[in-house]
Amino acid sequence: MTATTVPHNLLTDNPALYEVRFPDPDRLAGRWTEDCLGRHRAGRRVLDMGCGTGRDAAHLHGAGRSVTGADLSEAMLAHARTHHPGPDYVRADLCGFDLGRGAFDAVVCLDSSLLYCHTNDQLDAFLSSCRRTLAPGGLLVAEMRNGAYLLGRTDLLDTPTVHSFTWQGTVHRSTTTLTVDRTAQLLRRSRVWTADDGSAPVEQRSAWRLLFPQELRHLLAAHGFEVLELHDGPGPRTEPPWQDGRPPGDTTDADRLHVVARLTTPH
Repeated sequence: MTATTVPHNLLTDNPALYEVRFPDPDRLAGRWTEDCLGRHRAGRRVLDMGCGTGRDAAHLHGAGRSVTGADLSEAMLAHARTHHPGPDYVRADLCGFDLGRGAFDAVVCLDSSLLYCHTNDQLDAFLSSCRRTLAPGGLLVAEMRNGAYLLGRTDLLDTPTVHSFTWQGTVHRSTTTLTVDRTAQLLRRSRVWTADDGSAPVEQRSAWRLLFPQELRHLLAAHGFEVLELHDGPGPRTEPPWQDGRPPGDTTDADRLHVVARLTTPH
């Protein structure tokens, strides 16, 4: 049966399905983020940009921070307000947003959300927005795929990977294939969804910008940020994963990239 290609993201449109497919019962991503904020003495006001279902924003709220979660998906925001209350949730585009000059002490951008800025103009718009919305000395904390990992490595590429899980009594399967578009510097993803309820397969396509460590340093410096940490792990999505008290690493060779940067030159 031929898969139908749809413009929307099944996981974005179905936040409960997202949380089943990508569980985080121990709130590892939120704990890692709070550790970064605490070690670098960030103020209380935090913007979680690309907050998704709100799990991490709610964890930071529970840790005593004043949190705003922002996302482009109305479905994700509705889910967050219902299932992860506490933060304020607003609709905003990470490729350019204005939520108040100096309104936050930290901007958090997890799970490769930053890499949905595909072009240089979009990356500049994101960092300009962060610079505008951060108070002097504010932090940017981001976690994403590491473009450098794919230099000469093909273990993540071209061969489909299959994941299956049960949601509301139905077995769902996702078959994902990653390819590199070197001209656009994008990691392209094709994901075909099937289910045992007789529904037709659905194919969805998306992409992440591939950023390299030194390229990221340059972009941050150009927008007035000093890099405090830049490493491949440990982090919330590394193997082995980060544990409380683990210090940051000093290499950028593995498949995830973690950055903490301080705004030294505000608008």
